[in-house]
Amino acid sequence: MKDTRAIKGKQGENAVAQYLRNQGYTIRAHNFTKQYGEVDLIAHKNDTLVFVEVKTRTNPLVDPAEVISIHKQKRITKAAKAYIAHSAHTDDFVYRFDVALVEEHNNDFHIRYIENAFYAFE
Repeated sequence: MKDTRAIKGKQGENAVAQYLRNQGYTIRAHNFTKQYGEVDLIAHKNDTLVFVEVKTRTNPLVDPAEVISIHKQKRITKAAKAYIAHSAHTDDFVYRFDVALVEEHNNDFHIRYIENAFYAFE
């Protein structure tokens, strides 16, 4: 069961990465991980650096506020700050936290993309 969930999650992340590329974004990282958190996708377009949390489900999704807890938002924020601190050419970017909700039905992915889904925690 866990292997199936991991595979579907990876497929959802890949679908969102392609969606972002189609919107003119460049993917900078997949699954940027630190001991205190992970960012599923990091992308940029023009002067905006976007940290994206991807949630893939095979059943209808609920409100994003219910999917991404405050605790999870804090972990994503910490990982994003580590990425910024250790990456070249990030000083001139505006940062944004987005959420991509992916519903999968018979290997068909429907993406609901939410810009500015939450704000960074201090």
